[in-house]
Amino acid sequence: QVQLVESGGGLVQPGGSLRLSCATSGSIFRTYVMGWYRQAPGKQRELVATISTGDRTNYADSVKGRFTISRDNAKNTVNLQMNSLKPEDTAVYYCNARWATAAYWGQGTQVTVSS
Repeated sequence: QVQLVESGGGLVQPGGSLRLSCATSGSIFRTYVMGWYRQAPGKQRELVATISTGDRTNYADSVKGRFTISRDNAKNTVNLQMNSLKPEDTAVYYCNARWATAAYWGQGTQVTVSS
């Protein structure tokens, strides 16, 4: 059973920062492309950022320059540093691990940006 355990969501004011983390097993972490997706109420789930095993990153245009995805190889964890948060960043954020046709999801963590 593959587990992706997310942490770090919460309520923050516009312009603030949050850091999300996703921990998984070493075998998954060393092989899979790791990423973050989000789903706002009434909208489809969308890509936020991904990072390959070689640290190649990809970002949605809406978060470029504000969000940074990174891998912590010692902890088998992928992090998403979110700065300059906007109300439109409010969503449930999901960790994802993907390789070939296999994909796994975390349970999701709520991020709310509001004054």
